Amino acid sequence: MGLLSGLLLLPLAPVRGVAWVAEKVNDVADRELHDPAVIRGQLAALNQELEAGDVSLKEFEREEEELLDRLHAGRVRPAPNHRR
Repeated sequence: MGLLSGLLLLPLAPVRGVAWVAEKVNDVADRELHDPAVIRGQLAALNQELEAGDVSLKEFEREEEELLDRLHAGRVRPAPNHRR
């Protein structure tokens, strides 16, 4: 990038910085959403809630299905495409 284009694009630097931060936050959130260890922990907590009587069987089955779908989706989805 030349000096002139660098000076002209300088006012856009905060926008590029915010976009970069948003992309990083999205990457971390996506990894946590599909992280098998996190999902297994949520499944274990859900089982404990069922055993304690804190959730109904119907609610347990619904949430368990969602968690298992996320676990399966995390295994079959492609790796995130990082642009560099």
